[in-house]
Amino acid sequence: MTGMLTASAQQGLDWSAAYRLFEHERFDLERLFAPALQSVLRRLEDEEPLVALMDDTLIRKRGRKIHGTAWKRDPLGPPFCNNFVWAQRFVQLSAALPESPGPSRARGIPVDWWHAPLPLKPKKKAPAGQWQQYREQQALSKVSAVGVNRIRALRGQIDRQGQEKRKLIVAVDGTFTNKTVFRALPENTVAVGRLRKDARLFAVPADEERPRRGRKRFYGDPLPGPEQLRQDASMPWTEVEAWAAGKLQRFEIKTLAPVRWMGSGKINVRLVVIRPLAYRRRKGARLLYRKPVYLVCSDPELSLQTLLQAFLWRWEIEVNFRDEKTVPGVGEAQVRTEAAVQAVSAFVVAAYAYLLIASAQAGRIALPLPKWRNGEPVERDSTPRLVAALRHQLWGKALGVNLTPVVKQRKGNATRHQIADALPSAVCYAFR
Repeated sequence: MTGMLTASAQQGLDWSAAYRLFEHERFDLERLFAPALQSVLRRLEDEEPLVALMDDTLIRKRGRKIHGTAWKRDPLGPPFCNNFVWAQRFVQLSAALPESPGPSRARGIPVDWWHAPLPLKPKKKAPAGQWQQYREQQALSKVSAVGVNRIRALRGQIDRQGQEKRKLIVAVDGTFTNKTVFRALPENTVAVGRLRKDARLFAVPADEERPRRGRKRFYGDPLPGPEQLRQDASMPWTEVEAWAAGKLQRFEIKTLAPVRWMGSGKINVRLVVIRPLAYRRRKGARLLYRKPVYLVCSDPELSLQTLLQAFLWRWEIEVNFRDEKTVPGVGEAQVRTEAAVQAVSAFVVAAYAYLLIASAQAGRIALPLPKWRNGEPVERDSTPRLVAALRHQLWGKALGVNLTPVVKQRKGNATRHQIADALPSAVCYAFR
């Protein structure tokens, strides 16, 4: 907040109202992210589904009185030891904005940001009613329960914009691949999640298998698990083309549908096994392979290419988390009340979403790369480069000069006139 006031030349004015803006719930979070969602929907084809990417992230804190902080398991810790960090948990939904229909590169645009704290645990000698209330709040505050509520909220926003027929595909990781999410999906919504290799799968029971007495069977005969399906030599591999790692790749997959999974209950799902791609650490080295991936989809009729591409786009939300924490500084604000923790972080994430939408509408920025990066191919503009271009335009307008010709590459010795033209650019670089 101090940086925003200083950048707008308001440091000498009364700043109390600005600091109290996020003290209470003074704006609607849904309307805050609505322009980003509307921009993504306008750029999609009429029959093209909206692919949403959902995941949770931790923001580390130090204060013990900050709302929503608790000991959380560190996802960056080593696999042989569970480390714990004092942090807050947030759930984010990003909409995939593809560059073209079909398999192509996409950029994740944040369209929802929600704080997911756990309730405070009562004391051991607390009344039984207080413990009962705690258990009810704990079930509603689990990250998977918060995730399905945010999916319903996103589905409601799409419907209110007159696009009830547009399919919503949500790509999630193993945290949200459970019965809490898959059994509570709204209408016209598909979930694609990562599955355990030892998950239990069953055949769809036929109508004639219904017993004379008792309830109707949800699960038929047991089927091979994901790992057993991968090792089954009688099941052939199928090639599917999708965009990954900067180019079109041909993935080999095995699929089985329709099947029943204990996480989906009576809903039929599709199992997909993806063979890992081969790679070399350096030229001439031996081939190495990553681990296989097992996916489950709540719609057995969804095309394999759409299913695979939606899951591969899920990596964009990890890019969003890295950029949000390092560039605009989500979580760096020193706030600790419930309203401020939610509002400040959501405001910063929304500003980051607007920056990505503006870059998608404007195309590639015209600023050339530095001379020492002439040989490096740039597939798309990074977030720091977008921020630098924005500051370049705003500060150039404020200084009353056009900085675009200043940064163009010149050959030969620098004259006095060229050095004078480069001074505004140097000032902008020094204070960025």
